[in-house]
Amino acid sequence: MSFENKEVEWDVMDITIHGTITAPTGIKPHSAFVFVAGSGPTDRDWCSPLLPGSNGTAKILAEELAKLGYLTLRYDKMASGPLARENLPKFLGKASMQSHIEELKGAVYAVLNELGNNCRIYALTNSEGAIHAVNYQIVERGKQFDGMILTGAPGRSVSEMARSQLINQLKTLPNAAEILEYYDVSIKAFLAGKPIKHNSSMPQGVEMLLLSLENPANLPFSRELWEYRLSDNIAKITVPVLVLIGKKDIQSDWRIDGGALEEAAKTSPNVSFVYPENANHVLKHEDHPLEKLSADYVGSHYNSMEAKLDLEAFTEILNWLRANDV
Repeated sequence: MSFENKEVEWDVMDITIHGTITAPTGIKPHSAFVFVAGSGPTDRDWCSPLLPGSNGTAKILAEELAKLGYLTLRYDKMASGPLARENLPKFLGKASMQSHIEELKGAVYAVLNELGNNCRIYALTNSEGAIHAVNYQIVERGKQFDGMILTGAPGRSVSEMARSQLINQLKTLPNAAEILEYYDVSIKAFLAGKPIKHNSSMPQGVEMLLLSLENPANLPFSRELWEYRLSDNIAKITVPVLVLIGKKDIQSDWRIDGGALEEAAKTSPNVSFVYPENANHVLKHEDHPLEKLSADYVGSHYNSMEAKLDLEAFTEILNWLRANDV
């Protein structure tokens, strides 16, 4: 089935959000997906200026789903895409969990404008995007999602996940314990609303992370985000949910994060879990064994042209749709 793209936009906080609708040609779908990107300046295609490559997973998924008869909408968050620098002064210090919900609400209603109020809409999220979709579902009193697919979903708090990743990066350093103690003290102060006492002798990457958290442009959002636990909220969702974490994901751990979410949702029969053997954090296929995957290697390959969508992960998404899109 052929497909076509259409540009759409809506406003949040006097900032125009830009998105792409990808839909099958010649038919009106009865169901749609809204894609919700992960953290940082990740754009509508799930690409980032912080990572090389333009082969974004959201664009691949949008086109594959359109070929199967679904409409999809993906959008650039306020802090991403070609207009991010232009938008920055407008949302300086105003970004929050609520502003992310408003971005998502605009996307949902853009889909309704295309398909009408009776269409079914699913969220398809990556990483941090799961947090915003779940929050939207909890607070929205208008059109909610009919189901949710949460890929690379964090089960721990963002603070805990960042600490775990830091530990892995510090393994070979002789002063690893000192750096970790400095980090822990700094994060404790940050979450308590106190200033961080910076130490220029610490690794540049650690200092840059801490400075970014305190940056007025990122507050209050960064503090809200780092304290948030998806596992505290997933059981509140009553529509069907698929949590998908690849076993080659070095950011969300299928055993730790998946386990935390499974424990939280153990009394929720609407939540199911799958862990594809060779899918990475952005659902690309990875042949290398997990223990060989460094952060540098993974980041350089997420959106490289040779990176392919993991077939098992996509099949699991389709299986879930066959069971729930009825």
